[in-house]
Amino acid sequence: QVQLVDSGGGLVQPGGSLRLSCAASGRTSSRYAMGWFRRAPGKEREFVGAITWGGVSTIYADSVKGRFTISRDNAKNTVYLQMNSLKPEDTAVYYCAADQSWHLPRRDFRAYEYWGQGTQVTVST
Repeated sequence: QVQLVDSGGGLVQPGGSLRLSCAASGRTSSRYAMGWFRRAPGKEREFVGAITWGGVSTIYADSVKGRFTISRDNAKNTVYLQMNSLKPEDTAVYYCAADQSWHLPRRDFRAYEYWGQGTQVTVST
């Protein structure tokens, strides 16, 4: 079992930045690829980005490419989502997730076995 705790959300103005963190505990000796997803009110869960265990490969949704960056520090068992140039449409609850296919970043939420509790990001004036 792996427990994930998301943090770092908040209220930010359009054009601003936030950095989300996802701290893992439990069976952290295993290797996991990590993903970020989000869910806006009244919308389906949406893939944001993912990173392999070694951090060599990342993929992003077109809607965030060039603005968001995923990174990880395996020594701290933590994954980060740096969000820049935020837009009101980025408003959502953001979730991190762990995938045992550690060498392959995947977009499909069904591939992920463990999930964080979510952290709210609100982009508004």
